Amino acid sequence: MSVRELVVLGTSSAVPTRRRNHNGYFLRWDGHGILFDPGEGTQRQMRTAGLAATDITRICLTHFHGDHSLGLPGTLQRIARDQVPHTVRVCYPAQGEEYWRRLRHATPFRDTDAVLPQPVGGLGACLLGEEDLTLTALPLRHSVPAYGYRLAEPDGWRMLPERLAAHGVRGPLVGRLQREGAVTTGDGRRVELAQCARPRRGQVFAFVMDTAECEGALELARGADMLVIESTYLDTEEGLAASYGHLTARQAGRIAARAGVRTLVLTHISERYEQSEDPLFAAQAGQEFDGRIVLAQDLDRIPLPARDS
Repeated sequence: MSVRELVVLGTSSAVPTRRRNHNGYFLRWDGHGILFDPGEGTQRQMRTAGLAATDITRICLTHFHGDHSLGLPGTLQRIARDQVPHTVRVCYPAQGEEYWRRLRHATPFRDTDAVLPQPVGGLGACLLGEEDLTLTALPLRHSVPAYGYRLAEPDGWRMLPERLAAHGVRGPLVGRLQREGAVTTGDGRRVELAQCARPRRGQVFAFVMDTAECEGALELARGADMLVIESTYLDTEEGLAASYGHLTARQAGRIAARAGVRTLVLTHISERYEQSEDPLFAAQAGQEFDGRIVLAQDLDRIPLPARDS
């Protein structure tokens, strides 16, 4: 059975706390395993969560601040040590190429050719590598070059058994109808896919880290079934958020509302906040967004919402 879920490895911002590790997010999407922003401690958190290096098929870095990238050297060396047999593409801002090279070879180790760099530059790009998914990167607005990511599956069709039966489409013809768009039944009738199915929108996942409010964040989140987004501060620190290129929980909620998101996952929480203040993040985001809100905690497993029926 295919699984689509977010495994949260860390939820703190610049400084880890006793209950929040540095950033790290693993998206399990059927046969894909996409690791976003591996901060310090990612290897250990993966082990605690029951994830192996062989589960990683792609790594996405939003930017090269340490809380989003200092776990990369150990992760890449683990991929080499465990002799991961498949290609692991690593996308990152092209403007940070020198930092990629430093992290890629931070210490000596027996290297692997499984790791394939895929720098992203300019106004963004559609990243190649997955045949059944579209991965898009768009620039954000932060103090250093930063990109967010959007993962989308193609739109499809939901087969309707009662219509299939009414049109005499059964057995192997059902599969052919899905693949080819039309079939001819045993009595010579031509049946179109649209007569036996209805359109089903593909699922969308968006990942937006360090940024101020910007069009890139909104476009990445547009129509997403799940948006994982930084919410570093509460309203009382809105000035700090603006000066450092970050979001408040309310601003994250506003982006989700404008974009028509289904599930909003708040993360990247400043170390200044105590556990007793956790409810304020969802409360302030909820003043802008009326959908499902999750304040991420380390080692949470958050399933993507069920596909639209």
